[in-house]
Amino acid sequence: MLASVAVVVAASGLTTGPAMAATRQAAPGAATAPQTRTPTAPVHYLDEPAGALQADGEQHEFTVTYRNDTARDRTVAPQLLVVSPDGGPYLMPSDVLLERLAADGSWEPVQVGTRTGTLFTDLPGARRTLQPGERLTEVYRLTVLDPSAEGTVQPRVALYD
Repeated sequence: MLASVAVVVAASGLTTGPAMAATRQAAPGAATAPQTRTPTAPVHYLDEPAGALQADGEQHEFTVTYRNDTARDRTVAPQLLVVSPDGGPYLMPSDVLLERLAADGSWEPVQVGTRTGTLFTDLPGARRTLQPGERLTEVYRLTVLDPSAEGTVQPRVALYD
């Protein structure tokens, strides 16, 4: 059956995918609809109040919140940064245990990336679109596993449009 569908598509001159995009042209004088795309990288960050990293082995919660007060949909992503002191020592992902509160009330582990002494949560996987008036609330629980760790915890929201 699949082969016959492919034959019908080929016989009708229809193509899909990149080949279609490369060969498809608008008719002369035809109006084209404006294309709106969400940028792949954030265009702005809204920082929430930062706090000192507590290396006491206790669990500490951080909440990232944002309300879409615009009249249009807005793509956002919550993020938690753990920033090392400028002079080091630099934090490693193994220095902390980060968890996120799931919709069912359980805590799920969150992988952190690292770059130049900053630990951070992934933005692409956290992206979501908020409708006008909709609120984002993301709760993280951070436990510092290395008692000598120092730094700052910075919750923030990435805005894509």
